[in-house]
Amino acid sequence: MNRTDTGLYQKPADYIREAFKDGKAFIPFITCGDPDLETTEKIVRSMAENGADLIELGIPFSDPTAEGPVIQDANLRALKGGVTTDKIFDMVKRLRKDLFTPMVFMTYANVIFSYGADKFIGTCAEIGISGLILPDLPFEEKEEFDDICQKYGVALISLIAPTSQNRIAMIAKQAQGFVYIVSSLGVTGVRSEINTDIPSLVKLIRKNTSLPCAVGFGISVPAQAAKMASISDGAIVGSAIIKLIARYGREAAGPVGQYVRKMKEAVLTC
Repeated sequence: MNRTDTGLYQKPADYIREAFKDGKAFIPFITCGDPDLETTEKIVRSMAENGADLIELGIPFSDPTAEGPVIQDANLRALKGGVTTDKIFDMVKRLRKDLFTPMVFMTYANVIFSYGADKFIGTCAEIGISGLILPDLPFEEKEEFDDICQKYGVALISLIAPTSQNRIAMIAKQAQGFVYIVSSLGVTGVRSEINTDIPSLVKLIRKNTSLPCAVGFGISVPAQAAKMASISDGAIVGSAIIKLIARYGREAAGPVGQYVRKMKEAVLTC
């Protein structure tokens, strides 16, 4: 993935810029290994072909505290199917032979600790993973991984939630890659309405960083994606995609691709 021979980018984190370079970004999430890694690989390709600007790859964990029941169930299905971090790394290597859409991992600190932080993050850089999203890592404790991420050029992506309050400016100033705005309180999951004052959050974030910001948690339909992208720089969707995968199983690549295309088209209307 590193294109240093062309002089385009010098480190994996730089590729995140690609997701936002043409305007508003659509960022889908998928749990790796649900229902199996062969299907995951097909779905990732389908999402990229249908307009995904950046793809979040979830590494399953037995206690995904930020996730609602839909993604929790996906984690359990993947783990029961025998998925491992090394198998996911191998899948990304296969994808990276001809797929250049920016990708980041979303997982939990324990996954990285148990694997070995230096080895895990070094491998991310080697296989073309641009960043890490760790929802259980408090901002005040990010130095656990920050130095290693800096060493390998992998972005440690910050989350800003409505409860961040007086910490928003501080988090934004030290952000890397892009800022992940959590749209509402609670865990991930489809919501009929998003009532958080996202414009105020975005305004404060933009006062403190030039990095793009994208909104996630609760977005499921094109109108929501368009609204959130109009306020910020992009929309992130997970649970709605996982529901499609649960419904279609090994035949999910087509339906997920169609869904991504509709959501990307909605985002582009902003």
